[in-house]
Amino acid sequence: MFDFWTVVYLLVIGVVAGYVGRLLVRGTGDMGFGATLLAGIAGSFVGGVLGYLLFGWDEDEGWVQPGGIFGSILGAVLVILAWRAWTHRHPGSAGGPGV
Repeated sequence: MFDFWTVVYLLVIGVVAGYVGRLLVRGTGDMGFGATLLAGIAGSFVGGVLGYLLFGWDEDEGWVQPGGIFGSILGAVLVILAWRAWTHRHPGSAGGPGV
């Protein structure tokens, strides 16, 4: 399923989508490179799932798939907002205000 170039694609798109997602969501200055990369990669899959569910993109690939750059950015924003909501409700969790 994942060859070398797919992993490179996920890393590059992950960094770009995570960084742009951080720019679009206020108050994410404390996110490091690793968190930005993970938000972008997770956002890519969120964008892929949304594209599949809403528009039927790549139905032969299945519903779990990486999205394009715009879907990845949208997904990264959603992942960052969800992470922020989780950490503010659970102050003892990693990255929360109580840490």
